[in-house]
Amino acid sequence: MAAVDNMTTRKGALAFSPRAVFDELKGKIARYRLYRQTMNELSTLSGRELADLGLSRSMLRSVAYEAAYGTE
Repeated sequence: MAAVDNMTTRKGALAFSPRAVFDELKGKIARYRLYRQTMNELSTLSGRELADLGLSRSMLRSVAYEAAYGTE
């Protein structure tokens, strides 16, 4: 039989309060909007402009994702 010495939650006791849920959802929406805005702006660039930035079309999603969500 296993014993539990220390039990913690991810965000504490208030993680499921309506305010915390709303704030988390608001943050997710803001990050997604940043991702979409970055994708839209990069998509409008020509191949030559992307090459000047050192990017190719195949990299656009990963660049936009990193801009919005960071690297993990």
